[in-house]
Amino acid sequence: MSHSLKPIDQQVMVITGASSGIGLATAKAAAAQGARVVLAARSEDVLNQVVADINADGGDAICVIADVSDRSQVENIARTAIDRYGRIDTWVNDAGLSIYGRLHEVSDEDHRRLFDINFWGVVNGSLVALPHLIKSGGALINLGSEVSDAVVPLQGMYSASKHAVKGFTDALRVEIEEVDKSPISITLIQPTAVNTPFPQNAKNYMQHEPKLPTPQIDPFKVANAILDAATNPTHDIKVGMMSKLNTAMEKLMPTLAEKMSARQASRQQYDEPPRKPDGALYRPSASGRVHGTGGHVK
Repeated sequence: MSHSLKPIDQQVMVITGASSGIGLATAKAAAAQGARVVLAARSEDVLNQVVADINADGGDAICVIADVSDRSQVENIARTAIDRYGRIDTWVNDAGLSIYGRLHEVSDEDHRRLFDINFWGVVNGSLVALPHLIKSGGALINLGSEVSDAVVPLQGMYSASKHAVKGFTDALRVEIEEVDKSPISITLIQPTAVNTPFPQNAKNYMQHEPKLPTPQIDPFKVANAILDAATNPTHDIKVGMMSKLNTAMEKLMPTLAEKMSARQASRQQYDEPPRKPDGALYRPSASGRVHGTGGHVK
């Protein structure tokens, strides 16, 4: 691309889904490197504490309470960032969650709510961010997944939503970067399974506590990939060896990929009853944790 992106310590960065997991790890890593960060999520108490901790350590952070499925609330994130810092250099669409259950067992209401957050949240964030990023050049970073290319059983609608995120991000990149020649870098991040509170935040239709299959990577590894995309124009980044392997297998050997994926059905449960089966689909998670809690937590 013909433009360059600012170093992290010169950036104003908006991060959605910043109250836990990858979003929280990215917020901490960006602030530690000198970025001014605008953190958005539904968990008010958690965000206030994260902002207080960052500022106490010499950083510069503010937060906005927002549900990314609501365009007006996303527009308020942008207004707050502009009012405080005068510009936006990088916007990270990280907010998202999952549902554990067979596709025919999950209600239409829950399926639609998941898409409102995972897909329309990315659309809202992207389209709200674009005018601000176009002004001086910047980076738009959307969180996909290895299942933006592959699939995983028991999380079928999550897989579908991440396919949709990839399709939207790729189409937007062509329109903005190639057709309009705008000075924006649009990147899709595709992690493999990450050790975050993702299973605990998911709605759970199963009879056991959900988990992610192993191996899992550390969320700060994904945060580092996001910060790399914020400073180096990049088409997409697959984070973790399993992401690279699974996406390649899906393209080159799809029948084998499906058989391998089917084996994950039995690897997504702990031998314990569900802890919070409603998850964070309709309410804030309030977890405030970067990492997951694992199994057999009482």
